[in-house]
Amino acid sequence: MTSLTDWVGRSEERQDVLASQPCRFMQATLSHEPSLKDGDAVPPLWHWLYFLEAKPLHLLGRDGHPARGEFLPPVSLPRRMWAGGRFEFHQPLILGAEATKRSTIKSIMEKDGRSGPLCFVTVVHEVFQNDALALHEEHDIVYREDPRPDAPTPMPQAAPSHAAFSEPVQPSEVMLFRYSALTFNGHRIHYDGNYARQVEGYEGLVFHGPLTATLLVDLAMRQTGKTPRRFDFRGTAPLAGLAAFDIQGQNRDAHEVALWAKRSDGALAMSATAVF
Repeated sequence: MTSLTDWVGRSEERQDVLASQPCRFMQATLSHEPSLKDGDAVPPLWHWLYFLEAKPLHLLGRDGHPARGEFLPPVSLPRRMWAGGRFEFHQPLILGAEATKRSTIKSIMEKDGRSGPLCFVTVVHEVFQNDALALHEEHDIVYREDPRPDAPTPMPQAAPSHAAFSEPVQPSEVMLFRYSALTFNGHRIHYDGNYARQVEGYEGLVFHGPLTATLLVDLAMRQTGKTPRRFDFRGTAPLAGLAAFDIQGQNRDAHEVALWAKRSDGALAMSATAVF
């Protein structure tokens, strides 16, 4: 059997032209007036609309993701989640121009958690345009086993009780569909309610972690009027069942904003930091 550690250091590279239409569709998905055009900067985290992979249907796993064992390691645990990410923005990505994304497996760590075995995979993504590094991203993926019927219900961490600014978010099937379509994300937890509940144990359709992070960084930019130099986020509890939630934050100082997503039950769904 090949060891999972043999995947550390593996890399792949993709090229794409950063067409403006996906960004205009993303603006519409966030209820903004579609206005971005060639020559404009790609908003932070919207690079996820590009460098997409399309595997034939027969090469997909049960969850709708590509089967593992090519670039990503063949982790045997069935459930996959986006645990968090860290970003450094070196220069804007410009719409209408070609760019290159280089991805490398940085680390693989297996451990036992309260809910069972876990496997953490960290992938480094670097995006270049005109031979210059524009974006450095570290992407954390966690794999876990299917929920056991007798497993105790986890007690989520409470979100901060005081926010300097806050906005409500009401998820909908259309919003989740649009974001899945824009990112070519086939993960069934975002559009197949029966699968999300009966197989992966969620309360219903799951709001995308990357979309939550995108809403948080957008909130910080609108509050400060600036574009961040660094941004990081960590998912702590799922947003599921199309329940309303709040995106909130407060300024730590003149250059740093603390952000979080708060569920309707007061639980912390995601925490984030933007540095300007």
